[in-house]
Amino acid sequence: MKYKDIFFDLDHTLWDFETNSSLTLQALFNEYDLTVRDIPSFADFHAVYKEHNHRLWDKYSKGLIKQDELRWKRMSYSLLDFKIGDEKLAKEMSARYLTILPDQKALFEYSIEILNYLQNKGYRLHIVSNGFEEVQHNKLIKSGIKKYFSTIITSEGCNATKPNKEIFEAALHAAGAIVSESIMIGDNPEADIQGAINAGMDSILVNHTNISTLILSTYTITHLKELEDIL
Repeated sequence: MKYKDIFFDLDHTLWDFETNSSLTLQALFNEYDLTVRDIPSFADFHAVYKEHNHRLWDKYSKGLIKQDELRWKRMSYSLLDFKIGDEKLAKEMSARYLTILPDQKALFEYSIEILNYLQNKGYRLHIVSNGFEEVQHNKLIKSGIKKYFSTIITSEGCNATKPNKEIFEAALHAAGAIVSESIMIGDNPEADIQGAINAGMDSILVNHTNISTLILSTYTITHLKELEDIL
């Protein structure tokens, strides 16, 4: 085999973040009865939250904001769009979000099957994630896939974010892996694919949503089953 160690991104690659986040936000919307606070519908709140979350995650990945700022400001900005200037509420909802989110279990189709396939072929599997340490570990446990991974590296745990090469170097070191015998699998061209390039590692873009990108991965797939044609 050309590769011995496979490094997976978690959110949006194996763990269905959009589905799980939507379920979590719906629970929060109901728990805090946000219609009473003049937010017209969950759909309106969800759309606003997704926009702020995406923008702030991009800033976090680039080192422009700290994790604590990301955690509560995405909720605060969402509430402010509906003229709710309540920092205490925003921080309380943010904490609840991070408590409820890891309990969600939705994975992308064929996630379990491909992890079994790769493990049975003798590959060593690892996680490299820009997520928070405790949250990501809990996601892996609750969704039943933690057992597949030898090492789990998060940006919070190693104080570096993808696409910086330092997080990949930390992952390689923790795994006892050689870069030439390793490959990165992820959905995000900027974080996962450019990060792998920065570290000198081959990569596979899991393009679930058929996004357009100028960042060239070693391979590109649209469904996890296609990994069987590569590995």
